[in-house]
Amino acid sequence: MTRPIGYFVHHQGRGHAERAASIVNALPPERPVTLFSARGDIFPKLASHVEVRTIPSLFEATGDEAPALANLRTPATLHCAPVGWASITHAIATIAQWFDSARPALFVTDVSAELAQLARIASVPCVSVLQHGTRDDPGHMAAYEAALGILAPYAEALEQPGRPDWMRAKTHYAPGVGIDIAAVPGKREARVRLGLPLDAEIVLVVAGDGGTGTPATPLTLGARAEPDTLWLTIGAVETEWHATAPGNLRHLGWVDTPALHIAAADRVVSSAGNTTVHMIAAIGRPWVVVPQWRYFDEQIWKARMLGEAGAAATLDHWPSHAAAWHVAWERARALDPARQHALVDAHAAPDTARWLETLATQSWAAPTIDLSPTPLKLESLA
Repeated sequence: MTRPIGYFVHHQGRGHAERAASIVNALPPERPVTLFSARGDIFPKLASHVEVRTIPSLFEATGDEAPALANLRTPATLHCAPVGWASITHAIATIAQWFDSARPALFVTDVSAELAQLARIASVPCVSVLQHGTRDDPGHMAAYEAALGILAPYAEALEQPGRPDWMRAKTHYAPGVGIDIAAVPGKREARVRLGLPLDAEIVLVVAGDGGTGTPATPLTLGARAEPDTLWLTIGAVETEWHATAPGNLRHLGWVDTPALHIAAADRVVSSAGNTTVHMIAAIGRPWVVVPQWRYFDEQIWKARMLGEAGAAATLDHWPSHAAAWHVAWERARALDPARQHALVDAHAAPDTARWLETLATQSWAAPTIDLSPTPLKLESLA
């Protein structure tokens, strides 16, 4: 019997689903995989040995909650564990019943500290995905300590300080896992395919899909300061009533070809979402990073480590005047693209799949014990 692998995938943004798909598709076809997620439509094409099982969201109310229990204190070992939610009860029951019937080799959680602890309580070996951020609280640390292995979807060079040695010892680094830029053309061809001017200086602002969007007002300041430069935005942009957009700033909205747009740009501005960061690093451009608010300061830490690695000009907040943009671009133009490229490994997905397969195989193998007699050393009896 080939035991299956279970894999919880958070449905916020696209990065969790994209890296999960790239990893499970690279697993051997004889290794069944069940993906658990609140959304089944966020995944790229999946291999035939992979199925998706939709469960209720662990984080969104449905209106069937118990109001009297809403203020019950949450223990320090948990993060999001409201009481009286039938939807959460059903989601946990679905996973627990699958544990019982499938007898999985591994359960990967990307990401939920609660589900990592559930797997350990259910006697199922777990792999916890590690993200940047201040995650030394009891809940996260319990999930990491209980895990058989830890998967970090970034380069070891971006690891933040303070991770304990026991965590580092069982961490597998997967730089840029989930992105694929193999077919991305050079700048000129990218512009031809997108219908962009060949001779223009182009700044691309990349907003991820995990938040409310990039604020438009700072972009109007940057674009107005460079009237001969074309500023383009892709993704969600949050406008304000006082933002007066110049004619060289265009909002394109969500596009299916973010890598192609990055390739067409001369300079890039982005948040610090994991997929966005690795896509830009793989292509390489003068790059300004402004972190968005995320739980546990995830993007703040990722931006900080990008800056320390010499890969991006990172800012604490959006520029509020033209001179601040000028200083940021001076820093960005001084970056070495080789430092960006070093943060992405084209083989991250198959390497991670092999690591998971090794964990899945060795965890259930019979122990190897050397029963051969040890030669007696007479001098030891003296």
